[in-house]
Amino acid sequence: MAIVLGPNQYGKAENRLVTVTRDGDVHTIKDLTVSTSLRGDLAETHLTGDNAAVLATDTQKNTVYAFAKEAPVGEIEDFALRLGRHFVSSQEAITGARVLIDEHSWNRIEENDHSFVQGSNEKRTTAVTVEGDQAWVVSGLKDLVVLKSTGSEFHGYPRDKYTTLKEVTDRILATSVTARWRYQGSGIDWAKSFAEIRAVLLRTFAAKHSLSLQQTLYAMGEAVLEERPEVAEVRLSMPNKHHFVVDLSPFGLENDNEVFYAADRPYGLIEGTVLRDDAEDPGQAWYSLPAF
Repeated sequence: MAIVLGPNQYGKAENRLVTVTRDGDVHTIKDLTVSTSLRGDLAETHLTGDNAAVLATDTQKNTVYAFAKEAPVGEIEDFALRLGRHFVSSQEAITGARVLIDEHSWNRIEENDHSFVQGSNEKRTTAVTVEGDQAWVVSGLKDLVVLKSTGSEFHGYPRDKYTTLKEVTDRILATSVTARWRYQGSGIDWAKSFAEIRAVLLRTFAAKHSLSLQQTLYAMGEAVLEERPEVAEVRLSMPNKHHFVVDLSPFGLENDNEVFYAADRPYGLIEGTVLRDDAEDPGQAWYSLPAF
């Protein structure tokens, strides 16, 4: 039996980067968490401790900050592509780079040019993979919390001796959406595409009469693919943020879907992929990401 080194990568995780762009008295904030990872001919550092091919993770961190100064960060997809291409082109031993970026939202305080209030926990995301002279972009969002107070049912499921859940024809449906979509083609306006995909996801969640969260998930992914030709595939992870009707009968009160107990755990976790059947297989660029 032989023991060999399998796939590996290394990098600097969760570099916190904040930039201030000053256009006279008007300031703009970019708040990012940037993670870099490199792969290539790195066997010697694992097997013998020879670090001749290892670009230090501290250097990767410094590159993030230097690039933010040398040119405007711009859209997170463009910034990630700049970083990934730099690492692959500048290091002989490095054949691939993965750059992950989360963008944290800040909103300008009204009637003030340089003061901000932090937005929700929702984050815009991108994952860029560079392999040689090729690049793939997977963008998305996470922690997008949505709720509809009607228009959702759940019934018709199998029942056995352990089943206690009651069937419902009107319930609160709430979830925290994590969505990733894989781009295809070129010349994409990243900001416009993100805004319109997000709008499609929200509009479909609100409008779709739901018989299950699975049905809602598929409808959301399907709508993105129908309306956005630049997207090849969508992955969605949607925990069911349960809201249970409180039994008020001990107090002589009726509860007509008005008072609920919001349970944070345990929760149902619904995940799925919606894709074009003729989409090009991106290989490692997509499938080496966590499934959801």
